[in-house]
Amino acid sequence: MSSGEERDGVALTNLDQPIFEGAGATKRDLVDYLDAVRDRIIQALRDRPLSVVRIMRGQDAFMQKNVPKYTPEWVRTVHMWAETSKRDVAYALCNDRRTLLWFANQRAVEYHPTLVRADDWAHTTHLVLDLDPPEGDGFGLVVRAAGLVRETLSAAGLTGAVKTSGAKGLHIFVPIAPTPMEDVAAATRAIAARAERLDPQLATTAFIREDRHGKVFLDPTRVGGATVVSAYSPRLRPGCPVSFPLDWADLDRVAPRDFTVHTAPGLLGADDPWEARMPAPQEIPADLIAEGHTIPVPRVQAMHEGKRRARAKRAEQ
Repeated sequence: MSSGEERDGVALTNLDQPIFEGAGATKRDLVDYLDAVRDRIIQALRDRPLSVVRIMRGQDAFMQKNVPKYTPEWVRTVHMWAETSKRDVAYALCNDRRTLLWFANQRAVEYHPTLVRADDWAHTTHLVLDLDPPEGDGFGLVVRAAGLVRETLSAAGLTGAVKTSGAKGLHIFVPIAPTPMEDVAAATRAIAARAERLDPQLATTAFIREDRHGKVFLDPTRVGGATVVSAYSPRLRPGCPVSFPLDWADLDRVAPRDFTVHTAPGLLGADDPWEARMPAPQEIPADLIAEGHTIPVPRVQAMHEGKRRARAKRAEQ
């Protein structure tokens, strides 16, 4: 294969360059990996406004939401108001191999779809818990914390699927029936709080990092218009790991670094474990929603607490 290869009408360039320093992989490896898992990752991305993390040679990585002006006309886009940047953003929809290959050639390493579909902005399709380890290699702690979340979900009559984040943590996805955004956010906070109560020495819902004291953070903020890295997405981490679906029974037998752009296709075979293990959409119990509405929104609470601490520090000085 030459560096000027073409696939599905997409010209591929500079294929023998490293993707990024420490990747242990070339751009060709990235393209080959995404092409190998295309049916599975497209299933996870389909009809969802997409943000990608790109890294150009000699530059820092950046997250791209708005498609660039040179985007081919055959890349489907959808316009969405971005509250954070106060502007209309044209997001890509990665619904086919050609679009995925184009993104790979643009050195898009990470794929972060929204939790809403383009044809239904009002409803999140999944309730998501993001489990982050404390500093250092704390994956064993994350696995134990995932057990708390699973136990909490089971007690509420809910089931979810689990995957590595591709970094050092885990993502737990619970497919849900159409529910108002505020209620989904509330229920997510309640699940995190209940799981924390099962073992407060292991898990915490403290949004401010310095308040976590070496515990696993149960992050309930992946709601509304938030994005979560897709199953099968590579990550911009040493060794180029990927976010990989797991069976609950296998959690304590694996490590995130087991799954990379080099190893993941062979581990998958012909299967799509993310789709296969995903339960049908479930109704969120009313008591979870009610409890969650009594719990402050983490980012708002953290903002007020930060201001309070700053005032206290100034008063000390």
